[in-house]
Amino acid sequence: MSVTSIKIKELVDKREQARLGGGQKRIDAQHNKGKLTARERIEYLLDDDSFEEYDMFVTHRSHSFGLEKQKYYSDGVVTGRGTIDGRVVFVFSQDFTVFGGSLSETFANKVCKILDQAMKVGAPVIGLNDSGGARIQEGVRSLAGYAEIFQRNIMASGVIPQISAIFGPCAGGAVYSPALTDFIAMTENTSYMFVTGPKVVQTVTGEVISTENLGGANIHASKSGVSHFLSSTEEEGLLLIRKLMSYLPQNNLEDPPVIECSDAIDRLENSLNEIIPENPNKPYDIIDVISATTDYGEFLEVQRNYAKNIVIGFARYNGRPVGVVANQPKYLAGVLDIDASRKAARFVRFCDAFNIPLVTFVDVPGFLPGSKQEYGGIIIHGAKLLYAYGEATVPKVTITLRKSYGGAHDVMSCKQLRGDLNYAWPTAEIAVMGAKGAIEVLEGKALASIESPQEKAEFIEKKENEYSEKFANPYLAAKYGFIDDIIEPRNSRFRIIRALESLATKKEVNPPKKHSNIPL
Repeated sequence: MSVTSIKIKELVDKREQARLGGGQKRIDAQHNKGKLTARERIEYLLDDDSFEEYDMFVTHRSHSFGLEKQKYYSDGVVTGRGTIDGRVVFVFSQDFTVFGGSLSETFANKVCKILDQAMKVGAPVIGLNDSGGARIQEGVRSLAGYAEIFQRNIMASGVIPQISAIFGPCAGGAVYSPALTDFIAMTENTSYMFVTGPKVVQTVTGEVISTENLGGANIHASKSGVSHFLSSTEEEGLLLIRKLMSYLPQNNLEDPPVIECSDAIDRLENSLNEIIPENPNKPYDIIDVISATTDYGEFLEVQRNYAKNIVIGFARYNGRPVGVVANQPKYLAGVLDIDASRKAARFVRFCDAFNIPLVTFVDVPGFLPGSKQEYGGIIIHGAKLLYAYGEATVPKVTITLRKSYGGAHDVMSCKQLRGDLNYAWPTAEIAVMGAKGAIEVLEGKALASIESPQEKAEFIEKKENEYSEKFANPYLAAKYGFIDDIIEPRNSRFRIIRALESLATKKEVNPPKKHSNIPL
């Protein structure tokens, strides 16, 4: 063999060794847990044969606690670039078979290189997390590595989309990199996130709690709101990320990808003319309204199990991606509370950062009353959603379906928050409050003077009808120009599409400033 042939064989052998990570035994252990390896995840996520790996031959530089005798190529994280549907993305995938995926100085340098490259070329970053945390043997260098990654997450925020998938443990300081990204996906039974684990919690507080109940996927999907997507398997989670990417631009200077659409823009949905119940207190499912208007009825819901009284997600209208925000009458009557306000506000700001138009469906009776909400800071948290809509410069199309009462009316992308086109169905009730509450305030003295229950009931019914006729309808708001048009429900799809097309060239700039001071 020639010298060159020998060197090429050496290269091939080293590549094969690197692809084995921590060895076949540890790969088998990973599979026995129902988990994929770092490279298998990348292969499943990206287009076939599109992945190009960086820094395959990097090893750690530590000489403490005998680590110099244990060296593996790639050092616990696989990094590189590839494509999803032909569009470039950068990826890092933590390898649990190498030192439990723990982060070393060189591990951090590899991730930082990927983030820097992504910023240079304006491409999304996807992080696949499966790590035991900091590599204790490297001490403060490991902590410095985390901080280097955090700083890059912060600089990349609002510039390129950042998506995290948690496919194993993610604990301690390691949780803050995913927390700084735009979306987090988790899998049931195999992934968890927490700042301090169950043992520390028991030692410090005395509370006995399992890993799953402290930071499992279902907990973060339904209680904390940390996770945006929940999947039963890693494969499902990776497909969800591919689907999510189809709605997003490469960076903040590009528009989201528009695709060809064969769903008729003037399709009439007669079901929408009957979907609002005659009883104003009877619920319906807002998902039915959204699906009836979007292309092919498709809707990618985000944070489905958290703050169910508001619905957020991505859809397309005539091939054009949009962010959808909608009150959900089916849950807590669609009322706004702390969790719903936070959930929607962050989503609105993401869409605004990446030039994704907003379509808002309104059916909101107000803010949730009670001391729990007041003590929890509903004033500040409600202001976040108000701020997010008011700050947004992307096209904003709003349709009021039924209730739009009080301060919640203002918060849900009203005309005065620079709503571009605000429509209402004939069933809309736009007022300071509902008829029942209004009559109790306006006619309190008269009601107190009526002794007969029957006469009181008749008086209330008469006054409520008068109030509804005068105030609880869309025509008064339309009279003042706060509603641009009152539309037939079945025409909603056509009106939304035409509105979005008319706003496609919208240019609006906020006053120059270092940064805003959103009420956090």
